[in-house]
Amino acid sequence: MKTLLLCSMRLGLSAALLASVTPARAYAQAQPGILSISVTHSTLKNTVKPTGELKAQVDSLDALIASASKFGRTSELRRLYAHSIALLQKRPWTPEAEFASALLVRSDRLIVDPARRWTMRLEQSFSPSIALERPLTARVALRKRDPANPRAPLALVKELGVFDGVPRDLRDAPYAVNADLHDVADGSYIVTVEMSDSARALGTASVGIVVRTGLDASVRTLEAAAAKAPEPQRSDLLFPIDRMRNVNASRIALGTFNAARDFAAAESLLKSVAAGKDPWAGRTGDLKRHYRLDAADEIMPYRLYIPKAYTAKKPLPLIIALHGLGATEDSFFEAYGGTLPKLAEQRGYLVAAPLGYRVDGGYGVALGGGNDPAAARSRALSEQDVLEVLAAVRKQYAVDSTRVYLMGHSMGAIGTWAIAAKTPTRWSALGVYSGFGVASTAKTIGTIPQFVVHGDADPTVPVGGSRVMVAALKSVGAEVQYIEVPGGNHTNVVEPNFVAMFDFFDRFPRR
Repeated sequence: MKTLLLCSMRLGLSAALLASVTPARAYAQAQPGILSISVTHSTLKNTVKPTGELKAQVDSLDALIASASKFGRTSELRRLYAHSIALLQKRPWTPEAEFASALLVRSDRLIVDPARRWTMRLEQSFSPSIALERPLTARVALRKRDPANPRAPLALVKELGVFDGVPRDLRDAPYAVNADLHDVADGSYIVTVEMSDSARALGTASVGIVVRTGLDASVRTLEAAAAKAPEPQRSDLLFPIDRMRNVNASRIALGTFNAARDFAAAESLLKSVAAGKDPWAGRTGDLKRHYRLDAADEIMPYRLYIPKAYTAKKPLPLIIALHGLGATEDSFFEAYGGTLPKLAEQRGYLVAAPLGYRVDGGYGVALGGGNDPAAARSRALSEQDVLEVLAAVRKQYAVDSTRVYLMGHSMGAIGTWAIAAKTPTRWSALGVYSGFGVASTAKTIGTIPQFVVHGDADPTVPVGGSRVMVAALKSVGAEVQYIEVPGGNHTNVVEPNFVAMFDFFDRFPRR
């Protein structure tokens, strides 16, 4: 499949991602990927529809973005995208705004045992053009979000200090700050850093951390138990440790990992595993499972729904659900009104949702990155993760082999059409929401019945992508039910059409 360029009609996006590139809100050590930022940018352009002087400015930046992308200048891309997004959001692009957009807070540990002192670093993702002639000062504080009112100002928990003599060039000389968290209660926090040069405010950077008392002891206990456990229980026990290390290494954003939940879940399995019992035997409902993806040398999560009436004596149909860009394996269980698992219970379906290796893995589709080896590796592992989850569920549960379905939204829809083209004999039918496909694959997947939904006002993945694919499928005689929603946007067309998808799947066991 040829490389797909970064453009609005070929990219999918979780709605929550739109705010993630604003520097003061980037509460994760791992920065948003260039793919995610480019989609935010494209969606904004399609929504704002700039004209006149604004269009000329955005077009000029687009030309610079194309050049920087061609040569892999990631730092420059971050600066250019931040500039263009600020213009589209009608925010002033001042030297101070540019400085703030470059500022980062990093640490070797984002999940923290308060018994140890914690160290963070001030860094920059690119060199801003601001003239800094006076010494810099950093005011560091620990704050907490009000879960009942996430838009409220962050509440101050503890001042961590005021630090003078911060280097003006933080790319050349990152600045380390030590903090004492011994008196901080367990929970999720945000460390804020307010920068100034004695005469003016230069902006704020933030990073999220999780404080967990006894973390180091918990790691030792889980590792000892895992050494004696068989798979897949070994992976269930080690997942939070493996994920924590990837978060700390900036490979995965903290926001995609619920440390408190996942450590607690692993610890709850200890008694059963120690007794040589399968902790999952007989369990139904909403489950989180794990396995080791050997090619990545990582433990991968997947979300699983088992209907309450499930018994190994009666195989059930299975849906593999692929999330959109920026989302996780939890998306189809917790977003879209939580409707998919409810319908799975009512209709008697198993549902498994893989992560796809990374939130922007692409399920094998080259949505961005061109020939970059790291991006190519991520794409390959993303696709492999989907197929490994399918194999794991079929191994551990009674699955009706004639009723295995693949569906997805946005990036997941793009991945659905792409994976089906590579493995057409595995799927009984497809469900595709707000995506696009490659028309030349229509003949390969034309024997698979397909349920396709798209809004005609989608600013992120324009409806033309589905129209072209549906036309190609119908030209080869494919069974297609196409629903085009008048006025529908990128996300509001999904949940209302879940029932129709289940009705469609019910009609088509694999021939």
